[in-house]
Amino acid sequence: MKTVSTDKAPAAIGPYSQAQIVGSLVYTSGQIPVDPATGLIAEGVEAQAEQVFKNIANLLESAGSSISKVVKTTVFIKNMDDFAAINAVYGKYFTQPYPARSCVEVARLPKDVLIECEAIAEL
Repeated sequence: MKTVSTDKAPAAIGPYSQAQIVGSLVYTSGQIPVDPATGLIAEGVEAQAEQVFKNIANLLESAGSSISKVVKTTVFIKNMDDFAAINAVYGKYFTQPYPARSCVEVARLPKDVLIECEAIAEL
């Protein structure tokens, strides 16, 4: 197991790693829409989704992988009514063959953001 750490994705805000490499897979922690350069959170669900997927892409690149090698995502959203808007942004980052995906509505996310996503990718 190898721990991945980068300043190109938000720092962990608790006792966990940004990502772990196990064998030929990279497991990311959930990424929220924090801009790693400023610490700010974008306004609106589309902007937050963009930042989340940028953070995942940057984290995977730091691990030696890429967003094109993602095999599974889990997306947590605060409001299922935002699904279509999030899906549109998701489709800009993930292309065919699309990763397997789960999407669930949750009551609350860290820092009261609107979206969080974790991913599993091949190296």
